[in-house]
Amino acid sequence: MLKHIIIIVIVFSFLLMQACSRKTVPEVTHTATPASSTKAADSIAIAAAKAKMGYKAPVKTPVPKSIVVKDAAAKKTVNNRYYYDLEGKRYWRNKKDGKYYLYYKGMFDNEDFQ
Repeated sequence: MLKHIIIIVIVFSFLLMQACSRKTVPEVTHTATPASSTKAADSIAIAAAKAKMGYKAPVKTPVPKSIVVKDAAAKKTVNNRYYYDLEGKRYWRNKKDGKYYLYYKGMFDNEDFQ
């Protein structure tokens, strides 16, 4: 009985190694030859290949310099400053006008952000 179990384990491990070695990775092929192609032709060929694969470029939205947020939605720091995170950008509250402004160097030297 032990002989059969050892044979089954050996066969299973052999099949597992064979299955793992057959991985393939799809590649983007170019239609033009490198000697006669230009950068524009290459970019068109790459865009066509991406479109075939169903790739959609992410939509880039502009980042506003200031936003208006209710203070209940904003978070508060230890030293009572309000901030709001929007799409990976941090906005800090201006005490003078109540708007939230995108972080910049030297912001906290200004008395309105203290």
